[in-house]
Parts: sequence; structure tokens; C-alpha cells
Amino acid sequence: MTFHIGLIGGGNITETHARAARAIPGVKISAIHGTNAEKIARLCREHGGTPYQDFDAFLKHRPMDLVIIGSPSGLHAPQGIAAARQGLHVLTEKPIEITTARADALIDAAKKSRVQLGVIFQDRMKPHIRQLKTWLDQGLLGRPLIVDARVKWYRPPEYYSNSRWRGTFALDGGGALINQGVHTVDLLLWLLGDVVRVQARTGTLLHKIEAEDTAAAILEFASGALGILYATTAAYPGYPRRVEISGTGGNVVLEHDRITAANLRDTSAAAEPAALDENQSASTAAVTDFRGHQAVLEDFLQAIQQNRAPACDGPEGRRSIALVEAIYRAARTPDRVAMV
Repeated sequence: MTFHIGLIGGGNITETHARAARAIPGVKISAIHGTNAEKIARLCREHGGTPYQDFDAFLKHRPMDLVIIGSPSGLHAPQGIAAARQGLHVLTEKPIEITTARADALIDAAKKSRVQLGVIFQDRMKPHIRQLKTWLDQGLLGRPLIVDARVKWYRPPEYYSNSRWRGTFALDGGGALINQGVHTVDLLLWLLGDVVRVQARTGTLLHKIEAEDTAAAILEFASGALGILYATTAAYPGYPRRVEISGTGGNVVLEHDRITAANLRDTSAAAEPAALDENQSASTAAVTDFRGHQAVLEDFLQAIQQNRAPACDGPEGRRSIALVEAIYRAARTPDRVAMV
């Protein structure tokens, strides 16, 4: 079976989507939509497909079985809903949308149209992160007690000034938390389960943007575990993401998406990460990120064929936005905010 894919966006992430699609046998890029004619023309020359600036005309292009959305976050719902109504399956970049209300509208549209809806959280596909998930599911860390998650990244001023949407409430939904930090928010929920209460503060400490470039939150999980989350784009020169989880059965450190320390009471399990890509270089990390998108797309195509939910479907992708919304609400009040 050949899958014909339409790409929406035309930016850097669409280039990644194109590379991921072309790496999969039986997949063909059918059309690419974007507002920058020069960019989408180049993408079509390099990866195939018909360029479109008119969105309605793009959606009517055939053959086309699904779309991958790589446009600004605040456009995911309207574009995804329009695609679903045309009978097209929808795979969207993170976050699913910028509010739960808009996410719910997209989820409902996909359900009514009986098409698949997936969200790209490619970190879930990385070997060391999947190993950590397995250990947690097997109970090797015992009862989780505390998690420390740090996203201390840096973005230069032009990252925002050269963009019409980054760091805006209308199209980005916020700043460092909803854009850069949302991957880690998703991982915390995937690894440790629901959060029931949060306390938080946000600030625009460095960049000239309307949203936050720094956020800090205290999380209380349904399991009773406590967590601390930092997300910033103001930490020059930028550092690898670090997640440390302590449980009654031991402690694990994840840095740059690799398990760098595993002190578990079960010593046989603690030795396993050595076999997992231990000497990953910066260049390999870039390839792994591309392969993560490829793995997400492969899973999504299998979900279409097998009529099952993809690895991260609409309701699953909604969870991270619900928590981001709660953190933003909590940042505006001195009191804790209960999840709804």
C-alpha cells in the first residue's frame, strides 16, 4: 500500500517531516502547503509534491491520505479540522493546540469524520526514554517519590524577532513552557501519570516577547510523588535537558535523552543502559531526532492500517496542554490550582 502525504507548514520542521516521510518505503509526498511560495517550492523540488499556497485547494489535492501539520501551534485545530472534514487523517506537531478547548474541537472533528488523529512527541520513541518507561512500568524504581526536570535552553533574540508567531499568545499560546517545555511535560505525564495540583511562577526575564521565557512549577502527582519543572530559553549557552527520578527502588538520571546514571536496587537492570547507544555524539543525536519523527510516522501509518489508536492520539496529546494550562493559571495566583 502506498500512502500519499500532504505537508502543512513550509518551515524547518516541515523539512524534518519530509525527510521522515521519504525514509519510509511506500510513502510519497503528494503536496505541500505553506504561505511562503519560495520555501514550499524548494521543498517540493527536493522532496516531491505539488506546492500550494491556497489551503482549500491543497486539501482537495488527490491522491492524498493524510496530512502532517507543522504550522504555528495556534493553527493546528482549524487546519486539522478542515483536513479531517475532507476525510484526511491528521498527524500534528506538538502541542496538539494552544488550549484544551481548541484541542477538544480537533479531537471531536477527527472522531466525527472517523479519521486518525496523532500528535508528534518523538521523544517517546528514543531508546533510553523507552527503557526508563519500561523500568517504571515494571516497578524497578519502586514507588516514585520525586522528579526534577530541567529544560535550561537558550534561544538568541533573533529566534523570536525573526518570527511572526514564536513567543506570542495568539499563535504560540505562550513561551518557553508551551513550546520548548511541552516535550518534557508530556514525558512526565507519560512516565509518572497524572498531575493533580500545581504551584508555579513565570517570567519574561530576558527576551522581548509577550509570553514567558522562563517558567518554574511544583507538581503533585496522583501517585503522591512530587516534582519540580523548570523551562527557559534564557539560559546561555543552553544545556541538555535533564530529568532525574527518585523512587523507593532507586534513582535514574536522564540527560540529553540518555540514561547517564541508574542506581537501582535491582543491579542487573541498572547495568542495561550500557548497551544503549552509550557514546552518542552530537551528530548522532540529530539523526536520532529525525528517526524519532520517522518512528512516530511509521506508528501512525500502522495505526491507520490496523484501525487502532496511534502511540500518542488526540486525548493523550491533550494531557500535556491541560497541564500547561494549569501551570499558567497557577502562575497568576499565589494558591495551588487543581487540575480539571
